[in-house]
Amino acid sequence: MFGRNILRTTALVGTLAFAMSAAQAEALRFWTTEEQPARLAKQEAMAKAFTEKTGIEVNVIPVTEKDMGTRATAAYAAGDLPDVIYHPLIHVLPWAEAGIIDTDAATEVIEDLEEGTFASGALNMAALPDGYAAVPVDGWTQMIVYRKDLFDAAGLEAPNTYASILAAIEKLHNPPEQFGFVAATKIDESFMSQLLEHVLLANGATPVDKNGFKGFDEKKLAEALTFYKALAKASPPGDLYWKQSRELYFAGKAAMIIWSPFILDELAGLRDSAPPTINDDPTSKELAGKTGVVTTLSGPSNKAGAAWGDIRYFSITNDADTEAAQQFVEYSMNEGYMATLSIAPEGKFPVRRGNAEDKEAFIKGWATLPVGVDRKAPLTELYPAETISQIVEGLDTASRWGVKEGQLSLASKILNSMAINRYTREFIDDELTAEEAVARINQELAKIK
Repeated sequence: MFGRNILRTTALVGTLAFAMSAAQAEALRFWTTEEQPARLAKQEAMAKAFTEKTGIEVNVIPVTEKDMGTRATAAYAAGDLPDVIYHPLIHVLPWAEAGIIDTDAATEVIEDLEEGTFASGALNMAALPDGYAAVPVDGWTQMIVYRKDLFDAAGLEAPNTYASILAAIEKLHNPPEQFGFVAATKIDESFMSQLLEHVLLANGATPVDKNGFKGFDEKKLAEALTFYKALAKASPPGDLYWKQSRELYFAGKAAMIIWSPFILDELAGLRDSAPPTINDDPTSKELAGKTGVVTTLSGPSNKAGAAWGDIRYFSITNDADTEAAQQFVEYSMNEGYMATLSIAPEGKFPVRRGNAEDKEAFIKGWATLPVGVDRKAPLTELYPAETISQIVEGLDTASRWGVKEGQLSLASKILNSMAINRYTREFIDDELTAEEAVARINQELAKIK
């Protein structure tokens, strides 16, 4: 009897060992939209470091962003999803509703890492009634980029409200030497759509609720459109988009613009294809030193304000080796977080600010990561600590139309229709009154399903 138990135990141990060996041989599959060669190499290096620590192999698989939705849906139908996916905001809640991702696993990771260490806006955009759909990784917010030196000289407040921006235009608009603002007015450019969403969000104006299209609140939309018209009237004439706003600001001919953080390295003369021209040295850091940024903007009907945010997430799928996938995500958001952010620091703000030991550890580390293309320098060498704080604080108020209402897909269709752009431009050109523009926008958007 005793001998048979030994044999049975030996057989069981052998079976378990074989099962463990087989499990270890099954590498985690990690889909990522960061598919450019240099960015892919950094992710592979981070995955290798994780393997060295844990023994868990990771296959890094690039997926083109525009194909991610269809690829994930097809893989789910085939029962062949990867373990972890790095993806944009637009997929978070739809995938949770479809059962593609394991929301309990994501919630556990966030709780293990401590919810309080994450930017609240980034968490809120993935929030569910009983947890979170996915783990926020990094993001960026639209910024008001302004000439802080001119503001200080004129005794102006930072341009963080409709009123403070209009006050600055009143003092600083002096064309053609200097325009108070450079707003987007080219209606077929998504740049104008982004700027308008930013400005309307700031005043609490949204076209959707949990049931779908609801129409803009007339007062909030009229206030926002009137403000945007003032920005356009303080801009040069013509069809303007990102190109002119950057060129005019770089030449010292604009007091304020709205731009993404990908302008930060260019402002400091680190990119030859887009040099500042404020002086004769295309590598000069002068303009960066004169620049301030604002991420959270507020209008008269929304004192708390908002920031237009683009957040990226890690999702753990329902086909995953859950425990191993959670380990990989936690590593990527903790020990490996600087490697994660180093893929493109100027556009990857740390949504996790720090850890139990240091509440700002990751902000401090991120600010020392080199940015730039033709030359490299850390943000701490280019901008003061106050500006760096402003850059990351926007993630606390980051928002987008339709996220909390579960209507992000409809909101995207509304933006892509360019109807808001079109009627805003007609209002700017004095072809419509504010009331007429509001009515036309709501009528047109009601047709979108």
